[in-house]
Amino acid sequence: MIPSSADVLIIGGGPCGLMLANELGRRGVTAVVVDQKASTAFNPQANATQARSMEHYRRLGFVEEVRAMGLPDDYPTDIAYFTRYAKHEITRFRLPAAGEARRLIKKMSGSWSAAELPHRVSQKFVEQVLRRHAEKLPGISVNYAWRLVSFRDTGERIEARIANVKSGDERDVTASYLFGADGPRSFVRRQYGYEYGGEAIAARDFMGGRMHAIYLSAPDFYKACPHPKAWMYWTFNRERRALMASVDGKGEFAFHTQLREGESDEAITDDSALAMFEQAMGTKIDAKILSRDTWLAGRALVAEKFQNGRVLLGGDAVHLFTPTGGMGYNTAIEDAVNAGWKLAAVIKGQAPAALLDSYEAERRPVAIRNTGNARKFADSVGLYRATPALETDTAAGEAARRRAGEYLGNHARAEFNIPGFTLGARYDGSPIVFEDGSPPPPDGPNVYVPTGKPGGRAPHIWLQDGRSLYDTFGFYWTLLRLGPRPGDAAPFVAAAAKRGIDLAVVDCDDEEAYDLYETDLALIRPDQVIAWRRTELTDVPAEAVIARALGWE
Repeated sequence: MIPSSADVLIIGGGPCGLMLANELGRRGVTAVVVDQKASTAFNPQANATQARSMEHYRRLGFVEEVRAMGLPDDYPTDIAYFTRYAKHEITRFRLPAAGEARRLIKKMSGSWSAAELPHRVSQKFVEQVLRRHAEKLPGISVNYAWRLVSFRDTGERIEARIANVKSGDERDVTASYLFGADGPRSFVRRQYGYEYGGEAIAARDFMGGRMHAIYLSAPDFYKACPHPKAWMYWTFNRERRALMASVDGKGEFAFHTQLREGESDEAITDDSALAMFEQAMGTKIDAKILSRDTWLAGRALVAEKFQNGRVLLGGDAVHLFTPTGGMGYNTAIEDAVNAGWKLAAVIKGQAPAALLDSYEAERRPVAIRNTGNARKFADSVGLYRATPALETDTAAGEAARRRAGEYLGNHARAEFNIPGFTLGARYDGSPIVFEDGSPPPPDGPNVYVPTGKPGGRAPHIWLQDGRSLYDTFGFYWTLLRLGPRPGDAAPFVAAAAKRGIDLAVVDCDDEEAYDLYETDLALIRPDQVIAWRRTELTDVPAEAVIARALGWE
């Protein structure tokens, strides 16, 4: 039975909606999730879970379940470029297998100072983990094959009507808040008339127009491709450009190709779709279509608003990416994390409703940043065109492949080694972050500069006993005491108790941490973002720090 009331009504059971359900349920907040699909995704969809998302899965306790899914532990996660898959390999960017990632992360520092490395796993598998854990939580009701029919924000609550997709049976649900994570054609967003802004479609030789996606089974691929295995296979030629991600490491692939002039969605049959794959392959092999669809590449769109009263929006409902850089689904995960702790704090009476105003203030600039970076990667790979000689077995062809290899190799290093893109988003200017007058670090996709400046991800280190610093943080709020003479925690403990929030006090006498945070006291939010650190400018009473971080001031 679907509850007739809940604290939050979540529209959309994809990664954003399911992640929000996990964040709320872990905090004792009730939620009803509805999605008009029959279940979680069948198609692979996104294929990369970035380091920051993996850190959040670690915080929630199921990161190893995610890392165990998708490709086998020993499967290389290289990105490789070919004229055709069975022909010439042009260049390759090597990356560690999943099993290696567990070992390597503890030896990495600087830009890759993180609790987790990225994982190459299809979104369909991640959704299964998110759903399974959400459904285990008391007060969380997950319902597929139900759609939102109507809703109204009365100013005091949300009154909504949902309907069963198959039977047409309708139910009324009331909630304190509604969160729209219902995709690019969001019913929730359209009720407010909010438009996307940005770049709709840019003409490119690749990643700029109608794309045809084929989820296929081709176990013989590895026999027909005379090159080492890779996670992502790209073709670069004048006839059929494509990218293909390995889904299970055994024979399932997600193949995407841009439609050429004269090709239309309506005219494509299973046979002609397989012919596209055969063109990219460069030889004929047995393959079976599991599903196929079309989508638009080249978009970098962000909605004009992310919230209205008791209604918040996240995921594809407010930002649409070209998948270069692999940040669309990962940005949606961060939306859910940001909204989750704030909704819980307001619903529990720990914070005023004004705290939710910081959701749009923090997440919309990040969406603009992230879609812009993805667009630049699309320009880099999509505007670069193959020369006529590229596929010839001649001296000119060899030279063309050498030039293409150099260019595409540089591009791969730029697109697939992105600690700055993944870890460097900041909430500078947020009304609930204490500015301390220090300059922000440089912001580029390929370099992440850890800093204790409030508004960004808390710098991470591996402690001498082998633990991640993040594993010492509380699930809610954390006061980090650093250095040889850390400040007094007692006033913060008292201020937190007065506001009804759970505050963990963590002592860390690691010199590296002290140097990174450049303070003896730092307040870490539930989303592992620094809300405040003590400096001469921000040395204010503990009550004022806690009040500001919760939106009371």
